[in-house]
Amino acid sequence: MRVSLLCVGKSRQPGLAEAIHEYETRATRYWSLDVIEVKEESARAVSPEQVKDREAARLLERAPADAYMVACDPGGDVMTSEAFAGWLVGMRDRAQNVALFVGGAYGLGDAIRTRAQRRLSLAPWTLPHELARLVLVEQLYRAGSINRGEPYHK
Repeated sequence: MRVSLLCVGKSRQPGLAEAIHEYETRATRYWSLDVIEVKEESARAVSPEQVKDREAARLLERAPADAYMVACDPGGDVMTSEAFAGWLVGMRDRAQNVALFVGGAYGLGDAIRTRAQRRLSLAPWTLPHELARLVLVEQLYRAGSINRGEPYHK
């Protein structure tokens, strides 16, 4: 199983970018992880819906065709860390690749949200997209440690 993390933009905050990179590196101990970043759309002279649509098109162009698509969305399913870990193991056992989508400043476009087989809430709050990415990669790392019975998850 390959896990693809498809994100809009890069973190402009050095400390946050460093933390994201650290957890992406840690997550690769457990999962074959591909991180795919697409360019943020400028919001000048276009509506937020147009921004989301253009970013969604870029994300979908780069998405693996055979992957089970998961849209990170505040209205999605809520899972505990243990449930997320179990879900990932189930996907691995079925040899199903997974694509996790994190939108930009305005969220994910409808093209992704409607095509996704699952929507996943990372928190009950709206998170800045850079922080959502950090939360997601930390949970990927945590899921790996849970599945191996390692002490990171207490």
